[in-house]
Amino acid sequence: MIALETEICQLFGIQHPIIQAGMAGGPTTVELVTAVGEAGGLGTLGAAYMAPEAMKKAIADIKVKTLKPFAVNIFASNEKDDFSRLEEVQKALRPFRSELKIEEVSSFYSSPDWSKEQFRICIEEGVPIISTAFGCLSPDQMKIAKERGIKVITMVTTVKEALQAEQAGADAVVAQGSEAGGHRSTFSMDQHPSGALIGTMSLVPQVVDAIRIPVIAAGGITDGRGLISSLVLGAQAVQVGTRFLSSKESGAHQVYKQAILDSDEESTVITKSFSGRPARGIKNRFIEEFEKTKIDPLPFPSQNTITKDIRAAAARNNDPEFMSLWAGQSTRSLTEEQSAAEIIESIIKQARQILR
Repeated sequence: MIALETEICQLFGIQHPIIQAGMAGGPTTVELVTAVGEAGGLGTLGAAYMAPEAMKKAIADIKVKTLKPFAVNIFASNEKDDFSRLEEVQKALRPFRSELKIEEVSSFYSSPDWSKEQFRICIEEGVPIISTAFGCLSPDQMKIAKERGIKVITMVTTVKEALQAEQAGADAVVAQGSEAGGHRSTFSMDQHPSGALIGTMSLVPQVVDAIRIPVIAAGGITDGRGLISSLVLGAQAVQVGTRFLSSKESGAHQVYKQAILDSDEESTVITKSFSGRPARGIKNRFIEEFEKTKIDPLPFPSQNTITKDIRAAAARNNDPEFMSLWAGQSTRSLTEEQSAAEIIESIIKQARQILR
């Protein structure tokens, strides 16, 4: 018998088995996180690119607006800057900067590494749930989190990664199928240069069979059918990104939201062009023209750092052709901007109809 009150609901103290993905870069506003929580799901602050003070303020604001549990998502990778091929890649980026009238180009780049500071803030601020992308918390970090009763979620893309996360002490894993929008949470780019690309339908049951901790399904899930299917496969909840990205409370740029609403199942590709790490997004001129150069992007996070000015200028110009439009494959049914509460209500309503 499938029930909508699952082990994840009990573990995290939430009403519905729906987790809003921790999308970094601005979409996960304080308003979105709190609205999801108030509607019975688990809101997640995508804090990976947030400066420590901004992150600290956002956490404080969330606590003022809601007493519901929430999560904070941070990066847990050991990837370091590599600008050894900077001039070669800059050559490919010059036409974009010229078109966008970007005249000042930095002569020195350095990607901020705030992950340790961000973890410290999570501990100091008593964040109830920490979720990680690109790897697991270190043993010392996991020990500190456990001592303070903080629950830990790790995003995985293979069974091997799920086993690593369980061994590291994670309380639950997100099994991220290849349909998911945004960055692949694959641990090792050496082992999986294109990111592990296993579909949700295939990945979830294999992860469920391999580990003892609860599994959260992610990738292409936007409605009650996706929720029920995931529960049948053995997951205890779903993580939803793209549908919340286009919500009223989302901080995504309006032209970004419109691009999602105008897209369909054939619109997205997996690319390293913007960040140096495989990520699924809506194909646009930047991706097409950068890839035509046949120049490999710098590795993450360096490529992300050197394309930041292009993405920022495109946002100022309301030009989606040069923005990173991260989105999953199930966008055809997304046709209007809804509130977070309406999204959760519609998912649960459809799920209950199916169960009846």
